[in-house]
Amino acid sequence: MPVSKPDSALLILGHGSTENPDSSQPCWDHAETIASSGQFGSVHCAFWKEEPSFRQIWPMIEEREVYLVPNFISEGYFTREVLPRELELTGPTTRRGDLVLHYCDPVGIHPAMTGLLTKRALEMLDGSARPEETSLIVVGHGTGLNEKSTEAIQTQVEAIRAGETPFARVLDAYMEEAPYVADWRMLTDTPNVVVVPFFIADGLHSYQDIPVLLGIESEPTAAASQREIFRQNPHRFGDRTLWYGSAIGTDPSLAGVIVDQVACFDEHYHP
Repeated sequence: MPVSKPDSALLILGHGSTENPDSSQPCWDHAETIASSGQFGSVHCAFWKEEPSFRQIWPMIEEREVYLVPNFISEGYFTREVLPRELELTGPTTRRGDLVLHYCDPVGIHPAMTGLLTKRALEMLDGSARPEETSLIVVGHGTGLNEKSTEAIQTQVEAIRAGETPFARVLDAYMEEAPYVADWRMLTDTPNVVVVPFFIADGLHSYQDIPVLLGIESEPTAAASQREIFRQNPHRFGDRTLWYGSAIGTDPSLAGVIVDQVACFDEHYHP
């Protein structure tokens, strides 16, 4: 949906990390893309674990109407509890003096994510394996903090299955709850397996932790930006072949998803 809001600001909300330099990079990349489009008066980023923090950002924003889009995968613990608390939000729209804040849905629950996951998986195979002989695993963190954290992934997996998927099987797996991604060889029976991390960034989990769980690495490696070449595919495990990709949140198309969440907010609350 087209968006033109020259009198409004867009604020992309990210997690950030004090341990990994790549956690916030997708936010900055997408912000630069959106800013260059001229759709908003200004585009900013703020983070929970990095600067500028949620509390530091306001003096940097001149516009009095601000759309806040969480660059998060799920509608879970962070988007329902942490962000509203830290940003002192009272609902979908919060009025603070002459400031009007619109809190949009996180990018990960947008319907476009279904197509992006399939596209990423097919790009990784690059014609070197037949999708009908390949299982697609969408992997996430998994947590006991909020059941919504896995719902976004399950929704995407069900949507891919319901569509005209070229893959033999499509399933979800997690780092910290069953079905465990470490059990990928037992979860699948196809000769080929492609794993797409349903994460925002190539941070600690997708680039350093999951490769160990998959058996690609024996121990966590350096951050993605600190290595010259991204991990080489495919990986052989006897008669099984595994492809592992970068986080879906690094896809350039996410910039359009962020903007569309603003359009979706207006359509829902200001029809």
